[in-house]
Amino acid sequence: MKETIYDFDDLLEMLDSLLREPTQFWNNFYSDREKDVPFFTNSPDENLVSYFENGLFKHGKVLELGCGAGRNAIYFAEKGFCVNAVDLSQESLKWAKERAIEKNVNVNFINKNIFELDIEEATYDIVYDSGCFHHIAPHRRMSYINLVKKALKPNGYFAITCFFQGGELGGAEISDWEVYRLRSLKGGLGYTEEKLRSIFRDMKEIEIRKMVEVQQPNDIFGVPDFLTALFQKY
Repeated sequence: MKETIYDFDDLLEMLDSLLREPTQFWNNFYSDREKDVPFFTNSPDENLVSYFENGLFKHGKVLELGCGAGRNAIYFAEKGFCVNAVDLSQESLKWAKERAIEKNVNVNFINKNIFELDIEEATYDIVYDSGCFHHIAPHRRMSYINLVKKALKPNGYFAITCFFQGGELGGAEISDWEVYRLRSLKGGLGYTEEKLRSIFRDMKEIEIRKMVEVQQPNDIFGVPDFLTALFQKY
């Protein structure tokens, strides 16, 4: 492994190596499907369902970042969308593919780091993220924003569900600088409405709110420790 920094990409790679959970971590995480993890359910996010019910999402092409076991990607496919769903973990995608077969829907699952995607500009009507962003270290935040903006068509939607700061399920209450002092994301960074509004200020805000709690089992998923937001590209 080279350890000389020649350019900005080398710097990002070095910082990644200090902070990112390795692929094997996520493979192990998804290998035990019986453990008590709320989002292991096979139901879509309640906010995603609400976007359809409110007529905001209708048809088109969607890119899901960090799709996990596929519950939201499958829901999009059931609604008639062309779906590309990306995740770093082979184990999560194995599970997602099994679920898609059970639901008799077609989803293009992609096993890649989201920052290694080769995306044609203005390809997608929607970019969806449920649980990926809070695992993105601060030094990769601009790369993430640029990825979203490149992927979206003009007037396309970006929807995100992430840890609320100080929530019971996660949401570390630490500053960006503290991430590097600790060399840790503390299991996932927590966000507030104000911070999301500031980070995605170059996009039009449609809605930012706490996720509505939904008692399980149910055909939709909702926990109060998550923050949801919907933005639109100008």
